[in-house]
Amino acid sequence: MIVYAECTFFIPMAASLKDKRSVLKRMTDRTKNSYNVSIAEIDHQDLWQRTTLALVATASSKDAAEREVRRAIRLLESNPEWEMTQLTVDFY
Repeated sequence: MIVYAECTFFIPMAASLKDKRSVLKRMTDRTKNSYNVSIAEIDHQDLWQRTTLALVATASSKDAAEREVRRAIRLLESNPEWEMTQLTVDFY
């Protein structure tokens, strides 16, 4: 089973791409180290205050893959430096 999620975040305190990438790097590294998911920025690379991340998890059951992605999303949402503006989750 494969679970794919796209999360769009608004980063209000980012005043430059360097600020944005600092937040992004910290959170993607924490997510990779904490959960068995792949994560990457897939859109808005050149915008200072916006990013879209893709998360993917694979497992032998839908529940296990979904649980891993949901936990990773909760970690991302817990960061006070940004706010999630959109979330989509698909199952394959």
